[in-house]
Amino acid sequence: MELYDQIQEAVAAVRARTDFAPRTGIILGTGLGNLADEVQAVAEIPYTELPHFAHSTVQSHRGKFVFGHLEDHPVVVMAGRLHYYEGWTMQQVTFPVRVLKALGIERLIITNASGGINPHLRGGDIVVVRDHINLLPEHPLRGPNDERLGPRFPDMSQTYDAGLRGKALAAAKKYGIRAFEGVYSAMQGPNLETPAEYVMLRNLGSDCTGMSSVPEVLVARHQNLPVLMLSMVTNVSFPPSAIRETSVEDVIAVARGAEPNLSRMIRGILFD
Repeated sequence: MELYDQIQEAVAAVRARTDFAPRTGIILGTGLGNLADEVQAVAEIPYTELPHFAHSTVQSHRGKFVFGHLEDHPVVVMAGRLHYYEGWTMQQVTFPVRVLKALGIERLIITNASGGINPHLRGGDIVVVRDHINLLPEHPLRGPNDERLGPRFPDMSQTYDAGLRGKALAAAKKYGIRAFEGVYSAMQGPNLETPAEYVMLRNLGSDCTGMSSVPEVLVARHQNLPVLMLSMVTNVSFPPSAIRETSVEDVIAVARGAEPNLSRMIRGILFD
């Protein structure tokens, strides 16, 4: 079955459960799932109950869509994402973004946890991503292109929406949140990077690094969907002398501690 037809089947399965019309899609990263609880939900649909969806296997990722209102704004939240390192193909990882676009969202906000490799960053800081470096070994647009979904060669010169970035930084200033524009790099994982790799990434111009998000961005831009990425720094990874052994529990703890700031920024973007 072609990708386009798979998308239509998944959309039909969602529409059999709810006719809710979201304007904004939000993808929640590791340790950042509590925002889903703030949504006045009208429907919750586990990925496992939708055709052609892979399921999330990572700790703290609930693996479901939450449809409803964040205050008065209609949203659909992905409470948990899919990762390439889980063993899914890039097409499986990004399939939910295809479905969100087909459901009619007008913009996509992507969040994640990352290691800070700009020496000015501290744990809990938020990077408003202005560009990225893609070091993943596979690409979600590889293979035959369906012009109904997007162009063969999508332009990436304006990947991250300037208006959304401006709103994010304004919200951070309003609420006294440490937030900076920067460059995000994507590595395959699931291991954290070595000290030499952190040095390499810093030399390449990266401010923070993680194991997700860029595939979703590529597919969103393929579909001409405006994108904002907010990356929460959960561990300091540069200079090498600052590196400490880090577990997923450590990452989740820092992310959850700073999550209220992320929630305030998202609300500021949607309502200010």
